[in-house]
Amino acid sequence: MTAERLLRSYRIDDPDRFRLDSFRCDDTDEIDGDKDDIKAMLARDIEKLADLQKRLYAQNRWAVLVVLQGMDTAGKDGVITHVMGGVNPQGCEVHPFKAPTDHELEHSFLRRPALVLPERGHIGIFNRSYYEEVLVVRVHPELLKRQKLPPQLIGRSVWKERFEDIRAFERHLARNGTLILKFFLHVSKEEQRRRLLDRLEEPDKRWKFDMNDIAERKFWPKYMAAYQDVVRATSRPHAPWYVVPADHKWFARLVVARALVQALDRLDLSYPIVGAGALKEMRKVKRALRAERRR
Repeated sequence: MTAERLLRSYRIDDPDRFRLDSFRCDDTDEIDGDKDDIKAMLARDIEKLADLQKRLYAQNRWAVLVVLQGMDTAGKDGVITHVMGGVNPQGCEVHPFKAPTDHELEHSFLRRPALVLPERGHIGIFNRSYYEEVLVVRVHPELLKRQKLPPQLIGRSVWKERFEDIRAFERHLARNGTLILKFFLHVSKEEQRRRLLDRLEEPDKRWKFDMNDIAERKFWPKYMAAYQDVVRATSRPHAPWYVVPADHKWFARLVVARALVQALDRLDLSYPIVGAGALKEMRKVKRALRAERRR
């Protein structure tokens, strides 16, 4: 199975026709095998990703922005740990997007991500992101009141306008050398129930449990509708969404890893070429260093 065939099933290239309910959360694209085989598949992709990240860092021309979205327990932290664990931490930064502070609410919602965008040669990972402003805030519109917007700017068109702002923001980033990949880890409500129970039953997972996760389950249909609108409005060739089945953690990690490898490989990354003059000096230094050993 080629990476392109696998990813074509989950990359949203035709957002106008996208329907979230046509994607199964437990899909594995007919991949089967024992745990060792699956681990080996992921390990190969992680090794490729590590090599590409070295080239990205050395070339210092492109930046990479990875956006991870999903309901609670969808596996965002696991993707970061298991997929990105092989890259050099010098060239990779993770930024979690929790509830905005009072200071952040004094500014445009796009100011917060703009301040932590990855620099050239680096991979930046947003664990949740500016998309929370058209997800959580849309499901709970009372949160708009905290943003101190002029009343005349808050109306039915506010979400359409925010989609326009996000598209413009991402288009600007792409035009300035940022590769954008966005992943919605699509977990089912039933699988979330099981994972929440695991957190309650296993002592080493209880610290992850948040009562707010239970409260948010009541709004599941509203969140799914909001995610569908997000993908339809903002999946573009320069900033595609991948709707990743997340009921099987191993499969979600495999899809994310392969999407990253494919996208970085297409950048034609390479190590900088050393000029003739510098190479001549290096040869002199190499001879001198070897001569030291013979003394």
